[in-house]
Amino acid sequence: MPAAIRPSVASATTKPASSSTAAEIAAAEVTLAKSGYNPTFGTTTRKEDGFTWSYTDEPHATRRKLILAKHPEVASLFGNDPFTFVVVVFEVLLQLLIALNISDYNWSILLAMAYVVGGTINHSLQLASHELSHNLCWQSPSANKFTAMLANIPTAMPSAITFQRYHMDHHQYQGVDGVDTDIPHEFEVHFVTNALRKILWLIGQPLAYAIRPMIIKPKPMGKWEVINWIVQLSFDAVFIYFFGVKAFSYLLLSTFLGIGLHPTAGHFIAEHYEFIKGQETYSYYGPCNWVNFNVGYHNEHHDFPRIPWTRLPLVKKMAPEFYDTLPYYTSYIKVLWNFITDEEIGCYSRIKRNIPQDKRDRLNKTTDQSAAKPFRVVSIVALLSTLGFIAYSTVV
Repeated sequence: MPAAIRPSVASATTKPASSSTAAEIAAAEVTLAKSGYNPTFGTTTRKEDGFTWSYTDEPHATRRKLILAKHPEVASLFGNDPFTFVVVVFEVLLQLLIALNISDYNWSILLAMAYVVGGTINHSLQLASHELSHNLCWQSPSANKFTAMLANIPTAMPSAITFQRYHMDHHQYQGVDGVDTDIPHEFEVHFVTNALRKILWLIGQPLAYAIRPMIIKPKPMGKWEVINWIVQLSFDAVFIYFFGVKAFSYLLLSTFLGIGLHPTAGHFIAEHYEFIKGQETYSYYGPCNWVNFNVGYHNEHHDFPRIPWTRLPLVKKMAPEFYDTLPYYTSYIKVLWNFITDEEIGCYSRIKRNIPQDKRDRLNKTTDQSAAKPFRVVSIVALLSTLGFIAYSTVV
C-alpha cells in the first residue's frame, strides 16, 4: 500500500492551478486557505491503515455559512421541485416498456440493451431515489417516500428507503469512521490491491453498497422499509408471472450493470475519493448530469442539501468565487480509468475523521446488532438469490 497519495490526477481540473506540479498545487492550497471556505485544504493529516485522517470538521457546513453570509440570495433556491416526479414517471414507464418487449430478442441484444439503455435508466432512477431521500420533490416526507418506491420499481430490488436512512448519516457525519458507510470497509481496502481487482470491485459495486452498511453500522428494519419490501417484491412476483423470467432479468441486469462498471456510475469514485491531497469532495461538470439528476454538482449538493437538483447549477453561478478554485471533473470515464490504472489510488483514498466519544456513544445506540441481524440475513440472502436468478435465467 503506498505511503502517500499523489497531489493531482489528470482527470481533475483545478482553476487556476490546473497543472500537477507541486508548486502550483501548493499555490492553490494557499489561495484556498486564505479564502477561509475550504478548511480541509492544507490541513495536517496522517496516514492510518492507508486512509487520510483529518482533524477538522467536514468542510461543507463552514462553506455553507460563508456563502449564505455573502450571497443570501442562495437561500431562495431552497425548497421542492415536483418536476422530479415527472421525470421518474417517464423513466419508469420507458424502462417497463422496454422490458415488456425485450423477451423477443436474443440474450446478446438483451445484455447490450441492459447495459447501454437499461443501465442508464436504472442508475438514473437510483439517483432519483437519492433526490427523494432529501425530500426535495414534495413537501410531505411520506409523498417523497412513496415516489422513491415508485422509482425503485424498475430496479427490481427494494433499496430506496434503506438508502435514505444511511445517506443521511453520510451528509451529517461525512467521513466519520464507523458511521459514514460510504467509506469502504477494511475488507475492500485489502482486496482491491491491483487493476484487475479494481475492475472486479467496480463491477460488484451494487453488492458493496448493499452489504457494507449491514457490516459497518447495521440498523433494524423500520416500518417504511417493510412497506418498500412488500411493494417491490409484490411487483416482482406479478411481473414475472405475467411477463416472464427474461423480461424480469432485463430489469435486474440493468440495475447490476448500471450501478457497476458503467459511465454514469463514475460519480461513486468522483465524489469523494482523494485524488488531490486534502480535497475530499469534488464536483463534475459534464454530460452525465443530464441523466444523473445533477449529482455531479456534488460540492454544491453537500453545501446545500436542501436545494433540488434542477437548481444546483444556479448555486455555482450565484457564488462562483467559492467554486471556481475547487478541483472538478469533466469525464467520469477518465475518473474510472485513473482509479483503475493508478497504483497509488485505491479504496483507502478517502478522508476519515473521528467524533467525540460522547457523540459516538449516542450514535451507537442506533446500531443494534441483534435487532438488525434478521434484516441483514434476509438482505444478503436476497442478493445471493438475485445473482442465482440471473445466472439461472441465462441458461433456461
